[in-house]
Amino acid sequence: MCSLILAVVMAFSLTACGLAENKFADKRNTSQIAGTLDEETASQQSITGEITVLTNRTDLVDNRFEEYKEDFESRYPGTKVTFKAFEDYEGEAAKLIASGDYGDVLLIPGAIANKDYDTYFEPLGTIESLSCDYDKEYLYAAAIGEDVYGLASGVNMQGIVYNKRIFDEAGIEEIPKTPEDFLEGLKLIKENTSAIPCYTNYAAGWTLTAWQDYCWGGATGDASYHQNGMVEDDKPFSKGKPNYEVHKILYDIVNEGLCEEDIENTDWEASKGMLNRGEIGCMVLGSWAYGQIQAADSHPEDVGYMAFPISKGDRQYATAATDYCYAVSRNSKNKETAKAWITYMLQDTGFAISEGSVSIYRLDPNPGTVADFYGVELIMDSGATPENSGRFETVNQNSGINLTSEDSKKQIVAAALADEESFDDVMNDWNEKWSKALSECKAQ
Repeated sequence: MCSLILAVVMAFSLTACGLAENKFADKRNTSQIAGTLDEETASQQSITGEITVLTNRTDLVDNRFEEYKEDFESRYPGTKVTFKAFEDYEGEAAKLIASGDYGDVLLIPGAIANKDYDTYFEPLGTIESLSCDYDKEYLYAAAIGEDVYGLASGVNMQGIVYNKRIFDEAGIEEIPKTPEDFLEGLKLIKENTSAIPCYTNYAAGWTLTAWQDYCWGGATGDASYHQNGMVEDDKPFSKGKPNYEVHKILYDIVNEGLCEEDIENTDWEASKGMLNRGEIGCMVLGSWAYGQIQAADSHPEDVGYMAFPISKGDRQYATAATDYCYAVSRNSKNKETAKAWITYMLQDTGFAISEGSVSIYRLDPNPGTVADFYGVELIMDSGATPENSGRFETVNQNSGINLTSEDSKKQIVAAALADEESFDDVMNDWNEKWSKALSECKAQ
């Protein structure tokens, strides 16, 4: 994936493709764009027959996706769309792919290696041809060289979902941009409202792992830090460094009682409605959660999304990451109809925006999530250089820290609750383990 830095508010020049210059003008359904997944998809005569669409959105197949299906079938007479939705999407999709019968359109499972995309999926076009309609920066997410095998269903920003009314009632006058301001804001929520300042969702486990995503480009302004910068540092958990600063916020929230009291018995599903109603001040989650929390109760207007409170000098960054990518099965019997469905989902439904994500379609407007992101630069973390390939994963595992697991975050929380082990004790321990594992890795 390319190393790219994007300003949320920047306008992209699209004149080479004959498109409007304002990326965020709402011009969905314009007739000036021909289908770009493949020249043949422009011909409606080839868009017919039945397709099966695999999805992880079990919550949408009987409502919003049903509306999409009806609209698509009316646009293309003779087509029929059937959904197969799975709660354990990764596991079920892997089984279907192994069987050779994995529908017509699917979300690329994480278990499929990038190098194997051409084995399982149909090429959708080249980087150059697709970049007329889609932001080029995101086309590398599921590509082999210049050939694209999957198109991102949306782009998530790493920030914090918050209740705007509670922030106002607490007396928080500006969106916090530093750890100090953020913690002070949480204290105001505790003092001036009845809301839980920051809900950790500790019991869910996976919600804690989300904290690691804030330690990379968003905390450094450096797209290469994750895979390259950190593996050149034998003490990356020292004060002033991103992993220290981000994890210190989690420690302080718990240590100072700015989270839920019964931390062992949190409820993820219930928490969404609680934040919507103002019973929770904020939760540290990706922008994908914004739409779900807005829909969780009757106060969607109170739900906002802010950048994570870390600044580098006078600049603030946020990590952006592509969500699941739509792909067409190599074994599909109706590939043109399958491609048309992907085009429809990306260009005609506004699905990504409704989920609080940035759309890769160049004519789509910004989602509501970026209201507090003006002036914040989005960064997509880049891949490892050849000499660093796999090094982060190896050192992370061999050190026993396992930054991407819930266990490392639970160690932080345990230290904050027990007050027997200081935060610096934990960081010093991690530095020793990381340094040893990194030295051994480099020696191999």
